[in-house]
Amino acid sequence: MSDAASSSEPRFAPYEKGRFQFTLGIKEIGAAEWIDVDRHYAAHMAEKKRLLAERHGDVFAAQPGSLAAQRECLDLLLLDLAAHHADLVSVSPESVVTAWDGVALERAAFAEAPLDLAGRLVQEDLCLMAPHDDGHRLAAASLCFPARWRLADKLGRPMSAIHDPVPGFNERLNRPVERFFTGIVADRLYMRLNWQVNDDPTLFQSTGHGRRTFDPSITAQNVADRLFLRIERQTFRRLPESGALVFGIKTVVDPISAVANRPGLADGLLGSLRTMPEDMRGYKSMAPFADALEAWLAGRTA
Repeated sequence: MSDAASSSEPRFAPYEKGRFQFTLGIKEIGAAEWIDVDRHYAAHMAEKKRLLAERHGDVFAAQPGSLAAQRECLDLLLLDLAAHHADLVSVSPESVVTAWDGVALERAAFAEAPLDLAGRLVQEDLCLMAPHDDGHRLAAASLCFPARWRLADKLGRPMSAIHDPVPGFNERLNRPVERFFTGIVADRLYMRLNWQVNDDPTLFQSTGHGRRTFDPSITAQNVADRLFLRIERQTFRRLPESGALVFGIKTVVDPISAVANRPGLADGLLGSLRTMPEDMRGYKSMAPFADALEAWLAGRTA
């Protein structure tokens, strides 16, 4: 599936306030909200299955020493699915049957990579961040839907290095993020939303950051057919035994046309785009079509 499944209306609109916000934007959620399931579950899981079969080394990786945290994450996820999404899987001591395709995944086959099994059960990508003296480091990940970054480039690195390409992150957000991470206790869950506009709806995108060259093929007249809103619903949960942090990333892709008849959202997106710093536009690769997008949005505001 090269084209991401999209919803008819945006479920999440972190841009709706009309001003670009370079903040954490964290809110606490209940345990039942940890895993988010939508009508594209089967399509997303099929894409994960394809990627794990064809590009396993690109979408799953784990450091030595992460096995205990991986096992703990899988056990916690299975308990959560039984409590809140019992229709998705059927679990026995020997296997996990995924209801969307009826396939039994033998648990013994994932004894050395339990996070790999966990990632095959939910739409979320699952990253394990292990605490270290220099901050939380990426210890393992099932990452099928990266937003223009490569797992191989980030594995084992601390938050400061992972986010070094993000304009202003280390100066403004690295310390608050680490304080937030350190303060998370096992019975409290949190989420935030991240967003960008892309000219490619593909879920797996390992490259593409930093494009700044103007793209004349995208105009105000064809924006509705060429651009897509990509939202990440990011969740954070501490594993009580290993102390690792589960960073979940649920990706939602909507065509930009989803805001065409929503003047309030169109206005919010226009304001957020206009107040986004130029270096951030460049980092998110929105600069090539920003003028065309602004012109199109301006015609659809209240």
